[in-house]
Amino acid sequence: MNTDYPISQTVKSRRAMLAQMAGGLGAVAAQAVASDGKSPHHKPSADAVIFIYLAGGLSHVDSFDYKPELIKRHGQQVALEATSFRQKGAPKLVKPLWEFKKRGESGLWMSDLFPNLAECADDLTIVRSMTANFPEHAQANLFFHSGMGLPGFPSLGCWASYGLGSESQDLPGFVVLDNGVAPLNGDRNFLSGYLPSKYDPSIWRASRSNLLPNLEPGVSSQRQERQLDLLKRFDGHLRREFGGLNDQVEGSIAAMEQAFVMQSAVPSVTNLDGETSATRSLYGIGHQDEAISRFGKSCLMARRLVEKGVRFVELTMPKGAPSHWDQHVRLPGLHQRNAECIDTGISGLLKDLKSRGMLDRTLVLIGTEFGRTSFAQGDITASVGRDHNNTAFSVVMAGGGVKSGYAHGETDEFGSKVVRDEVHVHDLHATILHILGLDHEELTFRFGGRDMSLTDVHGHVVKDILA
Repeated sequence: MNTDYPISQTVKSRRAMLAQMAGGLGAVAAQAVASDGKSPHHKPSADAVIFIYLAGGLSHVDSFDYKPELIKRHGQQVALEATSFRQKGAPKLVKPLWEFKKRGESGLWMSDLFPNLAECADDLTIVRSMTANFPEHAQANLFFHSGMGLPGFPSLGCWASYGLGSESQDLPGFVVLDNGVAPLNGDRNFLSGYLPSKYDPSIWRASRSNLLPNLEPGVSSQRQERQLDLLKRFDGHLRREFGGLNDQVEGSIAAMEQAFVMQSAVPSVTNLDGETSATRSLYGIGHQDEAISRFGKSCLMARRLVEKGVRFVELTMPKGAPSHWDQHVRLPGLHQRNAECIDTGISGLLKDLKSRGMLDRTLVLIGTEFGRTSFAQGDITASVGRDHNNTAFSVVMAGGGVKSGYAHGETDEFGSKVVRDEVHVHDLHATILHILGLDHEELTFRFGGRDMSLTDVHGHVVKDILA
């Protein structure tokens, strides 16, 4: 170190450097976390969440919400009530594009779109009465993640990390496995907003060979430790001289410290050599279809992250899938391809968690921002599509805290709107926090002169789906 400069000047320079870097550290993805566990508000029924996000709007009437009336009246025109749908007038109804069957001992109706997931029917809760506020992707993605249709608000994963901390000393509380097809708005869907930046997720680019840039150290571990000790000295001087630091700079400092310990922890999660060939096959790893293999690997990494104490893991759709689930045209082929890419990985995850005794303490959520219409957008041909529908859609849950082989709520005969036991996105958020041992009304953060929360003044725990 050059000792010609006074320590105060060096500290001030470090403060300026950190302030400049703070805004960009999210892209590096080595974000800080609360490595100390926190006490929940009540006894949790699950310790972690694995959230598989199907951005674009999965068609519920083609997957999880069986409507035989659509089969009877396929091609008929119907006069619709005023809705948020862009298509007006009397469009033509479209039957389910995959065959529905009763699955498992529970007899849950599920279509052939997800044949492997259907084998897990007796472990699932299907919520068929979801509603959301927005029929447009950008706002709807943000809303499903943060309960607000605007950027700058903390996501569900960040709230879980804020409320509970991380059980791991070496890994973040919230990890996003970006498989190459991120939701509209990109990383803004996942970020911590007004919460301290140490609750930002660590975003791993699972579709790339290097999950985290610069993960491999360029110097020896001994030299790294000396560098880290020097930075800690600077930070200490900085705090004493300025009477503390703002959250952004504190978060940047913590991110660098977290990055150091992650250099050894991340490879232990991502290296799958120790997994048996049977386990790898269960997830579809090594499948000739690269998208199936890639997504299966992410599902297995999600299991390993939860094993090591990560509270919340989110997975996006894999590169190699057509795109999002937003099929205004050619829905049969594109939905089919999307489902093929993820069906093996999801079912493998559920079966693996169950065989290891982990499913009871891990909540798996398969969600989408809204559903699709029961009528055609355009002609009823091979290129048929469906429009957006935020007044009715389905999500799937399994594991810790929820019932097994259970369907909740009901839509009308066409699947167009909810008629019984509505579950708003705010209710879903409140329920997930409850399962983790957190009261959505008590989990608050002071910002802008008021106590902010994930659900704001809304939301109720859906007790009927709890085990």
